[in-house]
Amino acid sequence: QVQLVESGGGLVQAGGSLRLSCAASGSIMSIAVMGWYRQVQGKQRELVARITKAGSTNYADSVQGRFTISRDNARNTVYLQMNSLKPEDTAVYYCNADGEYYGGRYYANDYWGQGTQVTVSS
Repeated sequence: QVQLVESGGGLVQAGGSLRLSCAASGSIMSIAVMGWYRQVQGKQRELVARITKAGSTNYADSVQGRFTISRDNARNTVYLQMNSLKPEDTAVYYCNADGEYYGGRYYANDYWGQGTQVTVSS
């Protein structure tokens, strides 16, 4: 069981920056993919960025070039650096851990954090 705790959300003006952190209760080295998702009330949760165990990344088109996902295996933490923020980035941001490797086997476990609010004012 992996517990994820997000932090770093808040209120920022358009054009500003925030860095979100996702601290895991255990080692993230066994996690297949770590990701950040966001959700606006009344809408579906959407992928923002993800990073694989090998370090490959991909981003939603809407954040490409503005957001950067990274992972610090030593600190069991994943970050989302958000620059040039726009009002449409306003949402609750969730950290996700998707899939685990143990003893050479893959387990399709899926874990979510509680979310952190990001509000971008115009």
